Amino acid sequence: MIRIFVLTLSLLLLSPPASAENLANQLFGAQENPSRQTPMPIGSYARGCGAGMVELPESGLSWQAMRLSRHRNFGQPVLIDYLIDLSQFAQQIGWAGLYIGDMGQPRGGPMTSGHASHQIGLDADIWMLPPRRLDLTARERENISSVPVRSADQRSVTSNWTAAHRALMRAAALDPRVDRIFVAAAVKIEMCKTAKRKDKDWLQKIRPIAGHDTHFHVRLKCPKGARLCETQKPTVADLSKGGNGCDDTLMYWVTDYLNPPKPTKNPKKPEKPERGPRDFTMADLPKQCAAVLSSD
Repeated sequence: MIRIFVLTLSLLLLSPPASAENLANQLFGAQENPSRQTPMPIGSYARGCGAGMVELPESGLSWQAMRLSRHRNFGQPVLIDYLIDLSQFAQQIGWAGLYIGDMGQPRGGPMTSGHASHQIGLDADIWMLPPRRLDLTARERENISSVPVRSADQRSVTSNWTAAHRALMRAAALDPRVDRIFVAAAVKIEMCKTAKRKDKDWLQKIRPIAGHDTHFHVRLKCPKGARLCETQKPTVADLSKGGNGCDDTLMYWVTDYLNPPKPTKNPKKPEKPERGPRDFTMADLPKQCAAVLSSD
């Protein structure tokens, strides 16, 4: 009996990790079309999928979807409506509209590259590059790049940042459908500096994070009635408490983050890194995601 146990344990230890064919990002990344289901964001922004997703048309009167080869211009209906509304506002401040970057895959889920989130159809990247024309060809959309609005030392904005950018971001945040907006720390710092005292509450939704110097990332709230969607908890004080994130929480991004404290003489043994979205199998996702994947 002991020998059988030892042999079984040895086989388990020697078993290879999940093959690429079994990884959730490969399964969802291979899907060409949304599922024929009632729209529903399922799970969390970084561990879930999307039922009944809708494709944002490649071009519209006030927007163009970029990097079409990625096939990531899909989202929940509420996201499509939001992006169209915001693109129309962009025209009111003098832009031709908006260039829309990555949204989600046809059925959401983990991606084979890039984002950890964007999995349930409620996330979208919006380029900082003000469009001058909305008739770019598919090839042009692959080759054109956005512009950085953060300086090389990450402490201030560049000349690419304009009053129109601020107006667009303010409108984006004031929309009640929005949960939070991720930007480079320098952008939030600049917005806090220039905001009027009686016009700062909306800044609570603007969150500093690395990797967002050429776009801002909009994340919508779970839509009403979306019972399978996991609401994200706030990371700064609620508006009811007067918090807007223009405080020590923000200053961290230009102190400890950019200039981390020196390690102690006896640093702790690093913890085993957590498994990321590209390591997920279907067992790591909500059970309803299997039906999303298998739906016609």
